Amino acid sequence: MSRAWQALRALRLRLVGPAKELVGTDQFGNKYYRVPKHESSAERRFVEAVNREAHQYQVGDFPAEWEAWIRKKREDPPTIEEILRNENYREEMKQKVKDVSEKDKLLQAKEYEEGLVAEPSHTQVKGHASAPYYGKKEPSQDPTSTANTFQPGAWMPPGSGSGENK
Repeated sequence: MSRAWQALRALRLRLVGPAKELVGTDQFGNKYYRVPKHESSAERRFVEAVNREAHQYQVGDFPAEWEAWIRKKREDPPTIEEILRNENYREEMKQKVKDVSEKDKLLQAKEYEEGLVAEPSHTQVKGHASAPYYGKKEPSQDPTSTANTFQPGAWMPPGSGSGENK
């Protein structure tokens, strides 16, 4: 390397700092870089995301292993084998949780049938606590009909006297 080139490189390093170096790429195509420690700054780590603006980042857009590296929670960048192994582990755990949940539902249904456990009560209270009929049967029932047969104004509350056979 020529002396002039070395001098220019040393000047750029002193003024700007070291150049970024590509550390790795994830399965989505995001590229991870680091800028080595320099006399005027600490090591920097950052990602160039594929098809993303800075304001569009969301949790989970990057693999957890790479995110830990970016935040300096781990020293070495992750390998693709590590990422795949952890992804398989997460999928296995999701399946196990689903299986345990289904078994629990079946066991609970069996316990309800055998009378070992009381079924949860389904309380439905209409109105508001400040209403005069709160918790009691209300004096009239809601009209029931389908959209094809309902006639607005045709319904009358029971006991109103018109159209009722006694």
